Amino acid sequence: MHDPLVIPTDEGLYCPAGNFHIDPWRPVATAVITHAHADHARSGHQQYYAQHLSVPILRHRLGEHEFTGLEYGEQRRFGPITLSLHSAGHVLGSAQVRVAHDDGRVWVVSGDYKRDADPTCAPFEVVPCDTLITEATFALPCYRWPPVEEVGQQMWDWWSGNPDRPCILFTYAFGKAQRVLAALAAHTDRTVYLHGAMVALTELYREADVAMLPTQPVSELSREETFNGQLILAPPSAAGSPWMRRFKNASTGFASGWMRIRGNRRRRGYDQGFELSDHADWPALLNTIRDCGASTVLTTHGRSDDLVRYLREHGGIDARALTTLYGGEED
Repeated sequence: MHDPLVIPTDEGLYCPAGNFHIDPWRPVATAVITHAHADHARSGHQQYYAQHLSVPILRHRLGEHEFTGLEYGEQRRFGPITLSLHSAGHVLGSAQVRVAHDDGRVWVVSGDYKRDADPTCAPFEVVPCDTLITEATFALPCYRWPPVEEVGQQMWDWWSGNPDRPCILFTYAFGKAQRVLAALAAHTDRTVYLHGAMVALTELYREADVAMLPTQPVSELSREETFNGQLILAPPSAAGSPWMRRFKNASTGFASGWMRIRGNRRRRGYDQGFELSDHADWPALLNTIRDCGASTVLTTHGRSDDLVRYLREHGGIDARALTTLYGGEED
C-alpha cells in the first residue's frame, strides 16, 4: 500500500515525497500556487512556484517574494516527484498541479477551474490521473451555466437600455471583471469605468495581451459627472459604501454563479443578476472526473459532501472530502 502523494496538513495540502505544499494557508518553505485569488495565494512563503502569467498578479497582491514562473507543461523535479502545471481555465495564469511519482502514480490538484470558453485565459486541459483533488464550489445539479454569449447579450441589453441612469455591475475584481470586459467587446467599443480596486488588475490583463473594452478609473472624472448611460464595474464590497453616493438613481447588477438561484438576487437587493461563473458547473465537474479517468476523487471546498455522495452512489468512485480553508466564488 503506497502512501498518499498529497495529504492535508495544518499548513495546507502537502506532498511528502516532493517536500512542497500546494496553495498552503500558513507559511511554508516551498509553495506551488494554482492561481492568485486570495484564498489560494497567501503571503509569507519562502519560495513560490506558479504559472508565469500568474506571477505579476501574485507580485501585485502579495508584494515581493521569491517567485519562479513556469510554462504550462514545463516539468520540475522534486526528489522522486515530477511536477508540472496545466491550464485550469479559471483566471489568467490559473493552473492544475500534476504530481507524478517515479513509481507511476499520478495525482492532480485542480485548484479552481471551469470548462466554459473564456478569451481572458487559456482553456482547461484534461490531465489524466489516478487521483483527482477537485473543487466542488457549485456541486449541485441546479448549477448549469448558460453560454457566456447569452450572458454578454443580457448585460449589454441592460446597459444600453438605461441611457438615463448609471449601471453599476458588481463583480469580483480579479478574473470576473476582465471576463465581463471581454464578453461585452462583442457588442460595443464604449469605455467602461472602474472602481479603484480593479484598475491595476485590469492593466495586468492588458499587459498579457487580453482583449477587452477600454476602461477608465472612476476617480479620474469630476465629481459633477453623472455617469448616466455608463457602465461602472465595482467589487461587491463597494455596495452600500460611501463610494456609491456619487451615482444617483443607479441600476445595479451582480455577475456571479450564485445568481443562478433567483432568490439570491432578491435577498442581496440587486436589480439584475447575471449567471457568470469562473467555476465548473455540475455537468463540468462530472465530465472532468470522467474525462481524467481518476478512480479516486478527493474534494476540497464548496458542496464537497454532495459531490462525494453522488460519486459514491452513482459513479462507483472512491470519493472523500478533505478539510481545507479555501473559499468559493472568490475575494
